[in-house]
Amino acid sequence: MAKTDRVRPGKRKRNLLRAERVEYVDWKDVDLLRKFISDRGKIRARRVTGVTPQEQKQVATAIKNAREMALLPYPASKRA
Repeated sequence: MAKTDRVRPGKRKRNLLRAERVEYVDWKDVDLLRKFISDRGKIRARRVTGVTPQEQKQVATAIKNAREMALLPYPASKRA
């Protein structure tokens, strides 16, 4: 048996939006949106959060709107 024949079953990511029964991602729901942002302020990838592509688009748009309204921080720059 070669190394490539062995496949580890991956652990399914838990969809945070379905777990909290969210139907529409609102930019005013800062507590929910903070779960999709890293400590540096970057939007977490879909493979990390486990949401669907449509939900990821809603999350990204909501985070960008919340940033415009100064509810969430913009990503921190590496230069400091």
